[in-house]
Amino acid sequence: MMKKTLLTLSLALVAAGMNAQLALKQQTLGNPDNEPLPVHPVPSERQIKWNETEFYAFFHYGMNTFTNAEWGNGDEDESRYAPTSKPNPEQWLSAVKAAGMKGGIAVVKHHDGFCLWPTKTTEHSIKKAGNENGRTANIPQLFGDAARKLDMKYGFYISPWDRNSYYYGLDEYVTDVFLKQCAELAEYGSDQFEMWFDGANGGTGYYGGRTNNVQVDKSIYYDVPNLRDSVHKVCPNCVMWGEGGEARWIGNEAGYAGETNWATIDRGSASQAQLNTGMENGWIWEAGESDAKATDKGWFWHSGENMKSAETLFKMYLETVGRNATLILNCPPNTAGLLPDATVNRLKELGNMLTKRLGTNLAKDATVETSDTRSAGAARNYEPENITDGDKDSYWAANDGVNSATITLSWQQPKKVRYVMLQEPIRLGQRVKAFRIETSEDGTTWTRRGGDIATTTIGYKRIIPLNGSTSASYGNGYSAKYVRVTIEDSKSCPLISNIEIY
Repeated sequence: MMKKTLLTLSLALVAAGMNAQLALKQQTLGNPDNEPLPVHPVPSERQIKWNETEFYAFFHYGMNTFTNAEWGNGDEDESRYAPTSKPNPEQWLSAVKAAGMKGGIAVVKHHDGFCLWPTKTTEHSIKKAGNENGRTANIPQLFGDAARKLDMKYGFYISPWDRNSYYYGLDEYVTDVFLKQCAELAEYGSDQFEMWFDGANGGTGYYGGRTNNVQVDKSIYYDVPNLRDSVHKVCPNCVMWGEGGEARWIGNEAGYAGETNWATIDRGSASQAQLNTGMENGWIWEAGESDAKATDKGWFWHSGENMKSAETLFKMYLETVGRNATLILNCPPNTAGLLPDATVNRLKELGNMLTKRLGTNLAKDATVETSDTRSAGAARNYEPENITDGDKDSYWAANDGVNSATITLSWQQPKKVRYVMLQEPIRLGQRVKAFRIETSEDGTTWTRRGGDIATTTIGYKRIIPLNGSTSASYGNGYSAKYVRVTIEDSKSCPLISNIEIY
């Protein structure tokens, strides 16, 4: 009897344990909202916020502005930095905000090693500038204050290569100079969105008179994992660009990304062409940033330079922001520490052009229908209306196992259409591999639009000029009562968070 009782108790305990495990599994593995599984890799929250910045400015300003150089040697006398008026970062940022930009990156230390703040790491800084305008203008401090005042994002470029430092190439440089400089800059604001590190890794220079040529292995010398962790502790939303490994160079300085552009890539093994297009099966998320010049000379200001036309700058926008990349457009301040009037005026012209061409979203008033819609969950639905509701966190989704679908937007009266903008909810990865766009006036006869543009990837944002040209993209437009987007292939069930039509 005792054995039977013990056996019964043991079986009851086993059953209770199994039920507890089942309950735990249901709690852990359950999906009450029927959310689609992510397609890995996926971006971090800081990478998502960085992508949402989209279009921002580069301000190359420093010793080179006064020496008419692009790469200073590092032996420049500090007194040569002598602004003719007090530098005004608020003027810089106000001008680019008028162009539709959401922030900016200020160059505060270039390869010559001259620091635009009173750093504790070197005397090669504004502490020894040639006049009071230079000595009293702490650029990182002024820049951060101006950005917060204007409600813009901001960050700093700091060159890892230092042609002035005696210690460059030695262990002391990384621990006692470079990392400390980055830490000092992080203290100018915990809300920084990007810290910019280019890929320069040595060469000829002054190096405090120690030698004339130093080369380093940038993959290990700069101690990037420690740098990234140190900055993130102070600035949790600050993406480390370039050497920092959280966003990639797009592979050119001409202001274009690939028509096919994956945000995923294999770090360290990507060719220059793959930097431009990403890699469909890349193992890390490292979206592309395109750095380009708004002027016709160098990165730094040079006498006699001219701004590129608004049409040229708009073309760059379509070929970067409109191709799943971000655009950082360089607008160099002059020796007065100001953006020239010609720059300010051209930026206003660009802003007006963006507003005119991409400012009135016709999709907001459209009826949306899809060929397949994912079943709703307990607290979330995936209805077609999510595509046009203006909520970046809602999205339409197809059911599992469905890799192609159509999305049709229609109006009672015909509209003149020129551009279609598409977005995927990238928190769940980048999925779409092929799509097409068609218009119709009667819902029966359809015409494919976009010319020969490769309608392959979407990602965070894709803008298709319906006439197939980024060079003469505005055109006369097309009369349409219907616009149809067909997802032809997707890594998994397609998801679309937003469609806008202009």
